[in-house]
Amino acid sequence: MRNSGILMPISALPSAYGIGTMGKVARKFVDYLKKAGQSYWQILPIGPTSYGDSPYQSFSSFAGNPYFIDLELLIKKGLLKKEECDAYEWGDNEHYVDYGIIYKSRYKVLRMAGERFLQNPPVEYKRFCEDKKDWLEDYALFMALKDANDGIAWFEWDDSLKFRDESAIENAKEKYKEDIKFYKFLQYAFFQQWTELKAYANKNNIEIIGDIPIYVSADSADVWANPQQFYLDEDLKLIEVAGCPPDAFSEDGQLWGNPLFRWDVMKKDGYSWWVRRIKAMSQLYNIIRIDHFRGFDSYYAIPAKDDTAKNGKWKEGPGMDLFKVLEKKLGKLPIIVEDLGYLTPSVKKLLKDSGFPGMKVLQFAFGGDSENEYLPHNYQKHCVVYTGTHDNDTILGWLSTAEPEVVKHAEKYLNLTKKEGYNWGVMRGALSSVADTCILTMQDIIGLGAEGRINTPSTLGENWKWRATEKELGITTRKKLYNYTQMYGRLNPQCTKKDKKTTEK
Repeated sequence: MRNSGILMPISALPSAYGIGTMGKVARKFVDYLKKAGQSYWQILPIGPTSYGDSPYQSFSSFAGNPYFIDLELLIKKGLLKKEECDAYEWGDNEHYVDYGIIYKSRYKVLRMAGERFLQNPPVEYKRFCEDKKDWLEDYALFMALKDANDGIAWFEWDDSLKFRDESAIENAKEKYKEDIKFYKFLQYAFFQQWTELKAYANKNNIEIIGDIPIYVSADSADVWANPQQFYLDEDLKLIEVAGCPPDAFSEDGQLWGNPLFRWDVMKKDGYSWWVRRIKAMSQLYNIIRIDHFRGFDSYYAIPAKDDTAKNGKWKEGPGMDLFKVLEKKLGKLPIIVEDLGYLTPSVKKLLKDSGFPGMKVLQFAFGGDSENEYLPHNYQKHCVVYTGTHDNDTILGWLSTAEPEVVKHAEKYLNLTKKEGYNWGVMRGALSSVADTCILTMQDIIGLGAEGRINTPSTLGENWKWRATEKELGITTRKKLYNYTQMYGRLNPQCTKKDKKTTEK
């Protein structure tokens, strides 16, 4: 069945308090999707972010980002007062998140809400803590200890805590019990709001595609609590780290720095950590998108002491063994995999054997000849086409910087015209393709240039900041998107006649 959706990070939603949240504007965006005839809302990872604010570097693979907790909903519950929220700075640019200000203000406000909530927590809170204890206990303690250690990474803590000495852990739980309760409250508030938002989306026939990175951050509760699952030495120092080899785009390769999995250890315990992770994500999202799929076939291991990725080596991943175990224990799950870049025959075989749909990115289509696998005439139905991902520039930004022959090829192939708008012409190319699913980015629907780019890989400081305004999520783009979606047979089948009429309102 043909369908389509929009990639829009929660952080990029409009908000009075500096960053997008799971409140009324998120519901308005669900309404936008429904009235535009869409079927999916794809988001970026929603874990608590660390240094650099990247959603792909999180303090936990299971926890939610406190930044996304909606303050207005907390005000309605009597946990905050509007004047308290308005007393803090949230940034002065509605188009971009100011993470420095958000970091300083958000937790002060959330502390006030937490103190009031914890005076008389409801039974649902206790039930939540019990249900999530397999990760929540370690995460809450981890965050409390980070605060107590001025935010430094866990592998720089005192040895007793670094190595999780039993008596030191018990002492820490007692000493920092109030902070631990606060971090549990944040997760309770996050999951309560997320569950309500997801229910609203599903009620309106919108499914949520959630993104999970293959790797986890070195400074995370995951690694601290499960060091035996990761490639660390006896002193819990990184031995080898993740990245990509040098290529035409990067002379030194990419040094991500994430710890690598001990796949041999994971195999022996039935991939229990992965089973828990995928089970949690399948409850969180309707569909899971797994980043860097090729890492399950073979992964690039770089000596941790190196400053570049030049000296890395390819090593064998778990392959289908992992996915067979996941299916046996969790059933067949709806998963999309990121299979971009150079793919070896063994990676292609893994993709075929898994049965998961891979990705096609239209911005990659116009270099090379007619055999380029990203050109729409080479697609098979069982795939997901994107005009660009979170790592790409916007369509207009890309066309303004691409090589002239690439632009000329795109203009000719897609019959791009200024009257239609080059952004809409490229989106038309994706929507009209045979791919079962098409995902567009909100920045392209709005018609933004490079100012709307969400991430430039291998850079720090200016990423993950872009936000839309309420005006940009208006009726004109919504109606135009509806018409294109209808034209190419991707209209949400649950979009009733009544819904169709609302596109005119």
